[in-house]
Amino acid sequence: MCGIAGLFYPATPKPVDPARIRAMINPLAHRGPDGEGVWTAPGVGFGHRRLSIIDVAGSPQPMASADGAITVTYNGEIYNFAELRAELEAKGARFRTAGDTEVLIEAWRAWGVDMLGRLNGMFAFALHDARRQALFLARDRLGVKPMHLAELSDGALAFASELKGLLAHPLLRRAPDLSAVEDYLAWGYVPDDACLVAGVSKLPAGHYLLVERGRPVPKPIRWWDVDFSKRATGSAADLEAELLHRLRRAVRSRMVADVPLGAFLSGGVDSSAVVALMAEASRGAVRTCTIGFDEAGHDERAPAALVAERFATEHRTRVVAADDFGLIQTLAEAFDEPFADASALATYRVCELARESVTVALSGDGADEALAGYRRHRFHAAEERARALLPGPARRAAGWMGQLYPKADWAPRPLRAKTTLLALAADGDEAYARTVGVTPPELRVLLFSPEARRALGGYRAEDRWVATMRAAPARVGLDRAQYADLKRWLPGDILVKADRTSMAVSLEAREPLLDHRLVEFAATLPPSLRLRGGEGKWLMKQALRPYLPRDILGRPKQGFVTPVSAWFRGALAGEAAALARSKTLADTGWFDLPQLARLAEEHRAGRAEHGRTLWQFVMLDRSLKHLFG
Repeated sequence: MCGIAGLFYPATPKPVDPARIRAMINPLAHRGPDGEGVWTAPGVGFGHRRLSIIDVAGSPQPMASADGAITVTYNGEIYNFAELRAELEAKGARFRTAGDTEVLIEAWRAWGVDMLGRLNGMFAFALHDARRQALFLARDRLGVKPMHLAELSDGALAFASELKGLLAHPLLRRAPDLSAVEDYLAWGYVPDDACLVAGVSKLPAGHYLLVERGRPVPKPIRWWDVDFSKRATGSAADLEAELLHRLRRAVRSRMVADVPLGAFLSGGVDSSAVVALMAEASRGAVRTCTIGFDEAGHDERAPAALVAERFATEHRTRVVAADDFGLIQTLAEAFDEPFADASALATYRVCELARESVTVALSGDGADEALAGYRRHRFHAAEERARALLPGPARRAAGWMGQLYPKADWAPRPLRAKTTLLALAADGDEAYARTVGVTPPELRVLLFSPEARRALGGYRAEDRWVATMRAAPARVGLDRAQYADLKRWLPGDILVKADRTSMAVSLEAREPLLDHRLVEFAATLPPSLRLRGGEGKWLMKQALRPYLPRDILGRPKQGFVTPVSAWFRGALAGEAAALARSKTLADTGWFDLPQLARLAEEHRAGRAEHGRTLWQFVMLDRSLKHLFG
């Protein structure tokens, strides 16, 4: 795993100062503490920071072909590089190294852009072809590895793994994008197609950008998509066997490393499945680690210990307490943009724990998105059935009742009918977009100042999510919901969290449950095999019965939850109250700070649940200071 950065001048081959490239990769040192490299040629410069995983003693980067015509700087792992290498050798290629980087060079020479469909891995890379005078940027199918882009005032196209690499360039103007703040308050993260720094974009997951000298910078081209419109045929038993085969193959392909390897273990089905299949494929004990909490309702150490004992792993644990709130500045600097998925705190700690004994760790990320494992999938499917049965007048009546029904965050779940009534009255795609949000539109309107509302000009974050669902290659509402999760939630939240927290401690995280062959197959499963009897990931759990204890398979999904709501009513109540006095937030002119103060007091007193919104503002405050001073 590595950090990359570079410059390319599309109009004319201006000279590139190596010191400028080095300045762009220096802030990425945490992504690659094992080595660095800089390469420049007329009109182009690449930088690289290396975390050595494969061919530890060789494969320095940036790497040039033997004839010097092709140069690459690359972040990621190509899990099928050995097979591709053999295929390329049969076509006449000759390799000087034993790693996967050189495979990218020869694959480009042999197949050009079509090389991407042959790669099985996580990657973001830049490749310069001197003969074509072209820059080729590509990102993996699901967006595991990041790529930030900006066109600078001197005509350069700049790229970097993290925003901080671009910020190191003196020509990048630091100005905030208010629409990204609206996105952030809606979702708790800045989406993959937005950036808090105006003028910066992200190469979308599953896209490439081919820039040729003398031509304008084009728009990125999508080279991969997932299709939920097809349906696999065969018996449930046959599909179960096929799913298990793909799970096993995905895990084994990600166990190739020349450095110590382990796994995160939460005690949930997904990480337990990964550990079980690793144990099956490994001759030695699998190294596992777990983070617990000082809040009993959020602590998963006991089920994790049950799995660790079953597979005789070398297991380590650590507890996260409220005083770990001090980690917030570290997180703000690691993420650059504001990021309010509070589980990032615990994820950072589990990465930190893993790095003490391994350099690569496998995670269980991805199964919920691919196989309908979230509780919201169950609710959405049920609401879609109800919408189909209810006539228009009945749905309108439900919406009217929902407007009148009080918002009862404090009440038992059966009495919290407001959200369900409003959802039944809404379009299914619109309702799901609200379900995945953090701070709803009605509250955002109250929190924004009149000046900010005017500047937004009617822009609403949910519209892009709804558009994604409506354009999905899908048959039913559950398909559309999962498609949007894979296209928006996954690259914007889950994979950003995994990348930044692991790279912050120089750990490579691998996601076997996001193997594209597994994801593509899961998308073809009939909805009844993804979600049955109110149970998500149904077929996956059936396939794992020979491996995992019944107590693990039957556990309600808990998620990697950090108890920030409880913290803001206890040890951290003062931090929430202080938000309304923040000079940073006040100086933006974007917010109604007295309204924010009322939210903090309502939450502290237990009259309402605003923990996640308060955490959003805490992280926004720190990120604005970090990015704009």
